[in-house]
Amino acid sequence: MVRVGVFGAGGRMGQTVCQAVTADPELELVAAVDPFHAGIDLAQLGVHGTGLQVQASPQALDDAAAEVAVDFTVLEAARENLGWCADSGVHAVVGTTGFTADDLQDLRKQFDVSRANAVIAPNFAIGAVLMMRFAELAAPYFETAEVIELHHDAKLDAPSGTAMLTAQRMAHASKEWAPDPTETIALENARGAALPEGIHVHSVRLRGLVAHQEVLLGTTGQSLSIRHDSYDRTSFMPGVLLAIRAVQHRPGLTVGLDALLGL
Repeated sequence: MVRVGVFGAGGRMGQTVCQAVTADPELELVAAVDPFHAGIDLAQLGVHGTGLQVQASPQALDDAAAEVAVDFTVLEAARENLGWCADSGVHAVVGTTGFTADDLQDLRKQFDVSRANAVIAPNFAIGAVLMMRFAELAAPYFETAEVIELHHDAKLDAPSGTAMLTAQRMAHASKEWAPDPTETIALENARGAALPEGIHVHSVRLRGLVAHQEVLLGTTGQSLSIRHDSYDRTSFMPGVLLAIRAVQHRPGLTVGLDALLGL
C-alpha cells in the first residue's frame, strides 16, 4: 500500500486525483494540502471515504508519513512543493506545467542528492503520450508541420507543455523543414509561434474544452493528422496512478511518461 498526499487538493484536478487514489485498492490517500481550501472536509469537495480535511501546509504530508506527493497546482507553488519533497524525502509526481529548462536542471540537481525521486509529465493522458511518439516517428517523412493545442479557458500558460514537447521532439527527429512561405502578415501572430526549426505552434483557449491537440504534417500530395482529445479530467488518472506506483523505482528526475510506458 502506497501512502499518497495531494498538493492542490481543492482544485478540479486535485479533487480528481484524490478520487482516483481513494478508489485504487493499492493506494491510500493520507493527506490533502491546499492553502486556499484549508479546513474543508474532502467529502464537501466530493471525495468520500477518507475522513480527511484539507490542510494548509506540506507538514500534513510529513505528519501522515506520505511516501508520494502528487502536485497539480501552479508553477510557483509547484517549485516550492518540489523543493519541500526533495528536502523531506517524499517522492513527487507532478502534472503542473510551465517548467523552464533551468527549472528542470535545478530540480534534477535537487533530486540527484535527495533520497526521493520525481516524475514530471506535461501530460498524463496515455493517448497524448502516444500521439507525441507517433508525431516524432512521422517527422522525418514530412517537410512541413504545425501543432495546434486547444485547452479550457482557465489554462494560464501557452503554448501547453505537451505542444512544446511535441514540437521539440519532432524538430529533434528531423532537421529538414521547409521555410514558411508567408510574406505578408495582416494580423500579428496569425502564424502562431515557431521553433527555430520552423515548426509552428498555435494555442486555442476556449470555454467548454478540456485538453486537445492536433499535429498536422504535410508533404507532396498528402498530409497526416494525429489528434488526441481528453474530454474529462479522468483521462489523466491512469497515467497518474502509473507514475505513483513507478516513481519510487525511478532514481532522480524523470521527465515525461514515455519511460514508464517503455516508449
